[in-house]
Amino acid sequence: MSILVLFFFIFSTSFLFVSGQNLSAYEVLQKNNLPRGILPHGVTKYDLNQKTGYFKVFFNSTCSFPIDSYKVKYQSKISGYLRTGRVRQLQGVSVKVLFFWVHIEEVYRDDDDIDFSVGVASEEFSVRNFERSPQCGCGFDCYRPVSSI
Repeated sequence: MSILVLFFFIFSTSFLFVSGQNLSAYEVLQKNNLPRGILPHGVTKYDLNQKTGYFKVFFNSTCSFPIDSYKVKYQSKISGYLRTGRVRQLQGVSVKVLFFWVHIEEVYRDDDDIDFSVGVASEEFSVRNFERSPQCGCGFDCYRPVSSI
């Protein structure tokens, strides 16, 4: 009987570990009270250390797109530390302000707003603007033909 209990315990903990690994990067964001749209479409894989919150997200190539009057660029690998409602020490994401590219260092949720910080300054947007993920090249304003099927 104790062997059966041991087998059940091993099987159930293995299942929980595997099912946790099957979450997409977008689902991990949502689980941490952040909108999926802070990551563009095209994540090929990600790594997340559950204890420290350190993550790496991978894309096939760099990705840039407009958001309002800004242009945003994601490198093929981004990283940082994920906590509930916050990404700190973000690496690999930058925004063009006037003529200069500056690194976005932190993203955090403040009630119904998302703040993107470049260190000394930040810009606030409504969370609703990030309910879906932007696409490389055209961002949130992409034209998608309606399928006839």
